Amino acid sequence: MKIRESFSQNANAYERVNIIQKRVLEALVSRINDAPSHILDIGCGSGGLYKMLDWPVETFVGVDFAEGMLALHPKADNVSLMQRDFNDPSLFKELSSFHFDRIVSASALQWADDLDGVLANIAALNTPVSLAIFTSNTFKTLYETAKLPPLLRSREETTALLEKHFNGEIDILEYTLAFPSVREMFRYMKQSGVGAGRNVLGYKSMKQLMQTYPLEYLEYEIVLLHEKQPR
Repeated sequence: MKIRESFSQNANAYERVNIIQKRVLEALVSRINDAPSHILDIGCGSGGLYKMLDWPVETFVGVDFAEGMLALHPKADNVSLMQRDFNDPSLFKELSSFHFDRIVSASALQWADDLDGVLANIAALNTPVSLAIFTSNTFKTLYETAKLPPLLRSREETTALLEKHFNGEIDILEYTLAFPSVREMFRYMKQSGVGAGRNVLGYKSMKQLMQTYPLEYLEYEIVLLHEKQPR
């Protein structure tokens, strides 16, 4: 299943289970103290950032490639939603005609086909950013138990790319999320979006993994970058 289809099909469930993503958003928003009135949200999903803002916003542009997510995003006169893929450079050519005070992206850019290129396109908009990107230490024990390579980039690679394009403070966020059973854990993974529908195990392998996974929780690691001032 393609990532776009996975996010669209699981949009309603995502609203219920995106616990870690909400924590990441809270961490990002807590660092934004300039009350920007013109915001770009890359990978806006169902509107988590917009719902969390506690200051007046004149214009809010949300970009997401999943139609099902955008259908759940709050609608308002000051909200413009674009069903577009941030992997497409033409998106940023279009966005260059907008004025933004801050660009935010939480829990989305880890799925960039070419993260270096996408970050370069974001940097070209010459706007302060607040970005949060999941790393390969997310679900680390799960992948080690399954003897699979991680799907995401390492903390080191992600941090190096962020530092290449932006001048901001970098923090490493680490979370764990416990579950009453391994079965509930895997159900959560399917619905939460972090796995993004990338089913790399067959039924027998998945069953064996559920029997041998040694923890009662999932691990998460996120690199967070926040720029206070324009570059």
